[in-house]
Amino acid sequence: MSRIPYPEVDALSDDNKAFLEKLAPLNLFRMLSHAPHLLKPFVGLGTAFLQQGKLDPVTRECVILRVGYLSNAKYETTQHEAIGLAVGMDEELIAAVKTGPHADGLSHEQKLALTFTDHLVTHPHPSDGALKPVLKHFGPPLLEELVLLIGYYMMVCRFLETFGVEVEEGGPRGAEITRT
Repeated sequence: MSRIPYPEVDALSDDNKAFLEKLAPLNLFRMLSHAPHLLKPFVGLGTAFLQQGKLDPVTRECVILRVGYLSNAKYETTQHEAIGLAVGMDEELIAAVKTGPHADGLSHEQKLALTFTDHLVTHPHPSDGALKPVLKHFGPPLLEELVLLIGYYMMVCRFLETFGVEVEEGGPRGAEITRT
């Protein structure tokens, strides 16, 4: 059960109501409607990662799921397990991500990304030893995307867990990700 009530859609401004209606019917977006001035920027950044991101989509979902598992954020992991399957992950890879960066079944890139994710979640100033391998592999543009992706989903997980956002009745929704 959520820790605060979801906003009543009828109480939202017409502009925010119209924006919310364009989105997947996710409890995350409903809860964020308490702060409608943040809803569009929040959705915009998430959409940029999911639709215009340059990271391999499977690597991206591995990172998002790892942040979710480290945060014990059931909503996030439920949503992104479905998205992961939609972009080509299988149950074995999802289980490997849950286990961690040293699990069997991960590619070299996935191991690097998850090792860095684990480090960055607990160390806001990553060591040179943690930074150099991912910088060498990804280069500056993709490393910047990776750092921002980790940080964004840390924020998402903390929001979800702070407010007790519940998985939608019937399971995850909005798992279709298309590139625009």
